[in-house]
Formats: sequence, structure tokens, C-alpha cells
Amino acid sequence: MLAHSNLMAACRDNGLLVGLARCVTDFHYCCYLSDLAVDAAYQRRGIGRRLVELVRQALGPRCQIVLLAAPAAVEYYPRLGFEHHDQAWILPPGKALPNSV
Repeated sequence: MLAHSNLMAACRDNGLLVGLARCVTDFHYCCYLSDLAVDAAYQRRGIGRRLVELVRQALGPRCQIVLLAAPAAVEYYPRLGFEHHDQAWILPPGKALPNSV
């Protein structure tokens, strides 16, 4: 997972990894923030927000961030300014494509 990401931001506490933002992006139009994770013992300290800020700083000025929220984090992202998007679609692994459309 890490080897194929092309943008990451990390937070460490005395060398211990406590937060990570992992992304795939073209640095121009779209950045898929595939993972935003903060150790439970370090949550509610602004680390997730700071990781998103670092990602935004690394992106071009017009690049948007998109993500799929884990069920436990659905209420978190709107507090950071993320907007809900009704036009997102997923194709689960192993699901067959229909024979005709």
C-alpha cells in the first residue's frame, strides 16, 4: 500500500508513528485520500486536521481531495470542511460486470 502511494504525510511522537495520511494524486485535479489514520491514544489533538493541511499544502492550488469515509468517521470529515458528494460510486472487488448496459 505504501509503495504505490505518491503522497504521504506522517505525524510522529519521539519517533513513534501516531498519524498517517496516504494518498494517490496527479497533483493537479484530484487527490484520493485513501487513508487518514490517527492512533486512538492521540485522537482529538488536531493531528488528523494537520495531516489534511499538509496534504493540501503539497497539492496544486486547484487540486481537490476526495475520500471514502470509514463508517466511524462519517461525522468527522464535515467538521474539516469536506462536502458530501452524491455522485460517488464503488465497484467492490470480485463483483462481475453486467453483460449489457
